[in-house]
Amino acid sequence: MATTTSTPAAGSGARVRVQKFGTFLSNMVMPNIGAFIAWGFITALFIEVGWLPELGIGDSPDSWVAEIGGWDEDGGGIVGPMITYLLPLLIGYTGGYNIYDKRGGVVGAIATMGVIAGTSIPMFMGAMIMGPLGGWSMKKIDAIWDGKIRPGFEMLVNNFAAGIWGMILAIFAFFVMSPIVTWIADRLGEGVDFLVSNNLLPFTSLIIEPAKVLFLNNALNHGVLTPLGSQEVLEDGKSVLFLLEANPAAGIGLLLAYMFFGKGLAKASAPGAAIIHFFGGIHEIYFPYVLMKPKLIVAMIAGGMTQIFVNVIFSTGLVAPAAPGSIFAVYAQTARGEYLGVTLSVILGAAATFIVAAVLLKTDKAEEADDQLVHATADMEAMKGKKSVASSALVGGTATATDTREIRTIVFACDAGMGSSAMGASVLRKKIHDSGHTEVTVVNKAISNLSDDVDLVVTHQDLTDRARLKTPSAVHVSVDNFMGSPRYDEIVAMVQENNRT
Repeated sequence: MATTTSTPAAGSGARVRVQKFGTFLSNMVMPNIGAFIAWGFITALFIEVGWLPELGIGDSPDSWVAEIGGWDEDGGGIVGPMITYLLPLLIGYTGGYNIYDKRGGVVGAIATMGVIAGTSIPMFMGAMIMGPLGGWSMKKIDAIWDGKIRPGFEMLVNNFAAGIWGMILAIFAFFVMSPIVTWIADRLGEGVDFLVSNNLLPFTSLIIEPAKVLFLNNALNHGVLTPLGSQEVLEDGKSVLFLLEANPAAGIGLLLAYMFFGKGLAKASAPGAAIIHFFGGIHEIYFPYVLMKPKLIVAMIAGGMTQIFVNVIFSTGLVAPAAPGSIFAVYAQTARGEYLGVTLSVILGAAATFIVAAVLLKTDKAEEADDQLVHATADMEAMKGKKSVASSALVGGTATATDTREIRTIVFACDAGMGSSAMGASVLRKKIHDSGHTEVTVVNKAISNLSDDVDLVVTHQDLTDRARLKTPSAVHVSVDNFMGSPRYDEIVAMVQENNRT
């Protein structure tokens, strides 16, 4: 067992940079998804057209429901302040924290307050700029006098430096960044309005679906769709933008097609992947099924366009982001009275992908040949009595170099460090502990949070190059399926071999 080696494909540099940018945005938004969900529930329940008023509970302007929803005479409530202040400040703090710990988070939040106060729209994009800028700039300023402060004056200098610099950034954000970000948000909003009014929104699938399978969805989702969707909710009480990327329709359609018309390992693993994708909301589970046959992206686009078209026809939307993209999360955030449209979008979107994917799989002979090659190679290795490096190249494996270090810490890494990596870590942890090696720690992290003090790192094959930059001294293993990769058994064998006492 050993480290994997890979040669970056042409154009992979640009893709890696976009992936990094998407991860950068995701690391600010994902830790705060709970706050978005809380705001979504409060919005769905307490706004004037929400669940409670429509059920006759607190339907007058002087009721406690109206007071919470902000449609009473005072116009305060919780809904507006949460999206205007709380959510952007959380994002700004997290962005600063990710760069310079708590000190960076505090300065990032101060800077974010400036950009919030300078406009009347929810300033998510401004928070994603000013939060990290506050953390990064504070880190650079502290480096100027690091080790030069006289003993006893550290707290005084540090506190005043953070306060003064935070003030400067807040003023800068108020007068400079706020108008710029507002202009950008207005132009993006006009673009969305143009797509909706001209019935062109389904064509966004031409960008979204390929971006997803290349792990570029975080940049699009958290950088554009979530901010614009949140602004639409404040104005209309719902947004279809939350359904563009999170709807599980296309993914479940693809996996169903593999269940009926796939072959070999792909067909065998599709049912488990379908459950994890549809109910667990981990969309990354189906990406390898597209990457192994790139022409299936046509099926994904067909399903994506269909589900968006249905949602546009029915004017459906969610009240908050559906994260993760589980059918349960989608229904939980669906606006009141719009379950029929959302349900039809899932069914028809899945059907469109299923039909196109079924045709492509039925007319494709390459997979059957690959399956025969896998069996032939397995038979040869069984007769030989050990793994063959040369034969592994025939079946899509990667050449390896033996590593004999003791394995104590294993990290599964993905873009956000949550869905797919958490699933893979759980599977491998059970395998290793069942083999008797409970001393091995298996955890999941975001690639951006990796440090070069781990023994072995497991990533999807499209993310290995990025992980290797963060942990050059670790053993790196690339997989194409987090659910049940044969590489897991190789890792277990490596642990058993290297951890002998």
